[in-house]
Amino acid sequence: MSNKLRTLAVALGAAYVALTVIPAFGAESVDPPRQKWGFAKITGTFDRAQLQRGLKVYREVCQACHGLSYVSFGNLAQPGGPGFSAAQAKAIAEEYKIKDGPNDQGEMFERPGRPADHFPSPFANDALARLSNNGTVPPDLSLIAKARTYERGFPWFVFDMLPGLQYQEHGVDYLVALLHGYEDAPQGFQLPQGSNYNKYFPGHAIAMPKPLNDGQVEYTDGTPATIDNYSKDVAAFLMWTAEPHLEARKRVGLQVILFLIFFAGLLYFTKKRVWSKVH
Repeated sequence: MSNKLRTLAVALGAAYVALTVIPAFGAESVDPPRQKWGFAKITGTFDRAQLQRGLKVYREVCQACHGLSYVSFGNLAQPGGPGFSAAQAKAIAEEYKIKDGPNDQGEMFERPGRPADHFPSPFANDALARLSNNGTVPPDLSLIAKARTYERGFPWFVFDMLPGLQYQEHGVDYLVALLHGYEDAPQGFQLPQGSNYNKYFPGHAIAMPKPLNDGQVEYTDGTPATIDNYSKDVAAFLMWTAEPHLEARKRVGLQVILFLIFFAGLLYFTKKRVWSKVH
């Protein structure tokens, strides 16, 4: 066998192993189901009602342990956001107590929130957070939808390497799956003390107890109060907190693409006109 044929055989063998044997070793991992999101399209926009429901789920469930330190109350009224008016955002801010100071006496004090204030952390410091959560500091959720991802496997990872074709909703899909993934640990699985089994969490042992149950949060718009709706609504809201200018980015991006297409056509016909008489 020639060296070229030997090299080709080795390459084909390696490809076969990569596509068959290697995935078997990761058979225990479960990829989150792919969801359909209105904001995922090239001209996609957020569902305002969904964002408002997601904020409600965050405030009534997630807020007890997780902060939104990069989001201000005023952001709730900005263009491309959940669709609150400035007065509504101000009213939401005033429901919170913000530590401020020092005052003229050199003491710290609490005051009602203002639109410029950010959502306060539920814990004064990390040490108190660990003490309240079995030694674990709950992550801030401001950027969680962009900070979490997963590998989609072959052949999808090939498309994710190409500009313009990347699937960018890994994080929100993962968040929805995580909130659905609580179940009893399989037989033989050693679950660390104080942990909970979640089939979508890496390693499957998660410190956070199951946060959502049907009927836990009352929706006022008639949307069924189910885990499925809670998880999608709060995940969409966290996608907005992670990328609040998504709509503007997509709008400007589409305008740029259309301009480049027009400009390329203009250059083409100009070139033909200028050089048409040159033989």
